[in-house]
Amino acid sequence: MLRALIYLLPLALTIFAFIDCLNTPEDEAKHLPKIAWVFIILLFWIVGPIVWLAAGKMRHAPEGGRTPSEWHRRQRTTWVAPDDNPDFLKSLKDENKKDESLLKDWEADLRRREEEIKRRESGTGPEDPTPPAAS
Repeated sequence: MLRALIYLLPLALTIFAFIDCLNTPEDEAKHLPKIAWVFIILLFWIVGPIVWLAAGKMRHAPEGGRTPSEWHRRQRTTWVAPDDNPDFLKSLKDENKKDESLLKDWEADLRRREEEIKRRESGTGPEDPTPPAAS
């Protein structure tokens, strides 16, 4: 049992440090880029994780007694949902106006084509001088 612990403890430490390094934002990794820390942790599987935990990451307590989840929540942008963002809502209104004008153009074109087909079927040709009635 003691022999297994000799291998399992460094392995567990390596796995913990590896996951901690991957979950750490790039700007919180100290001294080296995050990818370099990943290689150090994986290549030097006893010393690497210890060095990462001791010197590789900026560790600071949350200010004002807050939990880390509250700290991360405050780092979000001001708009959480799209329907809270006035710029997004304005862009939707602009798109709707553009779509409505396109739909009106299509409807007018469809009416024109239908009247043209009715004229052909009734026997009057396209040379009919009377313009189609506007609705």
